[in-house]
Amino acid sequence: MACRRWLGSAIIPADRWTNSPPVIGLFQLGKSVIQRRFRHKQASSRSAKFGFLFDIDGVIVRGKKVLPSAKETFSILTDNNGEFRVPCLFVTNAGNTLRQNKAKQLSDWLNVKVHEDQVVMSHSPLKMFRQFHDKHVLVSGQGPVQEIARGLGFTRITTVETLRHTFTNLDMVDHKRRKAAPCAFEHYFPKIDAVILFGEPVRWETNLQIIIDVLLTNGKPGHTQKETLYPHLPVLACNMDLLWMAEAPNPRFGHGCFLHCLESLYQKITGRELKYTALVGKPSEITYHHADYLLSQQSRLLGLDGISTIYCIGDNPETDIYGANLYNRYLRKRLKSKQKRLSAQAVVKQAVAHASGQQVSDMDDDDEDSSEELEMLESQSEGEEFVDNFAKSCESILVCTGVYCTERDFVTYGGKRSSNHNHRDFVIDPDLKRPCHVTQNVLEAVQMVFEKEEFN
Repeated sequence: MACRRWLGSAIIPADRWTNSPPVIGLFQLGKSVIQRRFRHKQASSRSAKFGFLFDIDGVIVRGKKVLPSAKETFSILTDNNGEFRVPCLFVTNAGNTLRQNKAKQLSDWLNVKVHEDQVVMSHSPLKMFRQFHDKHVLVSGQGPVQEIARGLGFTRITTVETLRHTFTNLDMVDHKRRKAAPCAFEHYFPKIDAVILFGEPVRWETNLQIIIDVLLTNGKPGHTQKETLYPHLPVLACNMDLLWMAEAPNPRFGHGCFLHCLESLYQKITGRELKYTALVGKPSEITYHHADYLLSQQSRLLGLDGISTIYCIGDNPETDIYGANLYNRYLRKRLKSKQKRLSAQAVVKQAVAHASGQQVSDMDDDDEDSSEELEMLESQSEGEEFVDNFAKSCESILVCTGVYCTERDFVTYGGKRSSNHNHRDFVIDPDLKRPCHVTQNVLEAVQMVFEKEEFN
């Protein structure tokens, strides 16, 4: 991968770089409906054959503080009416709010109209996990977790807080929070069928204890289990960020840290490894696949023919850069597979035409990929999202306003000592952590792309 560093108008090779993923199960995303909120643009905008995926924390804001370059960036991405000139999505690993609330927050921060359809949360793919929607699920996180779960399609929801009040002897750390049992209905509490982890909770010790209780008792925390069943209940987790950047000078613990604690405790107690039914959010490949589809829909609504290149702008080499590079690898594999198939079909058709004396006509191409991954996606989808909506390439751009900082000795690539902040289940691949470009901030990143694409 050709990696470059962009400073102002000069592009110079970058000589330092570092990691890897697994997609832990590819599940159906299904169709995503984008309302026609984007005006068709003038001919000058129709030359845009590219789109942007913007991370939020560390790129646009730190905590609730808007970074200095953010507003100017989006002023050049929109026209005089505040309409986007280029397809743009905001892809975040945050999972503590609803998409419409995040869109409103972005609109207030950036002084542009950001629609719900332009926001992809870490939990968005869970909407397609229909096999769990009618199950009784325990949800962990913070914010309106019940409302988030209902919006994703889950119908039988219990929060950690509800479980703590129902089984008053489970949460023992803070004695001041303990309450007497209201009545002895615990034995009638319905069995929990799965655990959904949206993001890091406020009280880690409470959530860790109760989730472990649920896993050890096979969903019946009020009962004594003579034997720990394994495999345990299904666990679906969103957001694998070990660290994220807020107002503090150093990165803060992310949901990846909470997952690390949960995994370590479960293995320490049981001697077995905690298994995930699915891990979604960046750097999961399916998140970028879904974003590709959304960008293609936006491009059509803007009067464009499609997206050729996706530029992913993020501050974390382990998630933003890793996921973008992983998806780019997939796109290259898909293109190569398609070219081989077309070449083989052409040879066969030429031979048949020559034998029959007929002229060769243009071949029909169903645009299916021969790779196992795409076959899985297509077989589980409703069709449209996985047909003819792929970009040709995906380029990663790392900004220096968030997690990544060359002045820290625990940087995740290019430092004096190597480190791996990826989730446990992601294979270590240093190449996937190497950005295609490095810029100081998001404004420089967009300016670089405009110059590269000769877009005004």
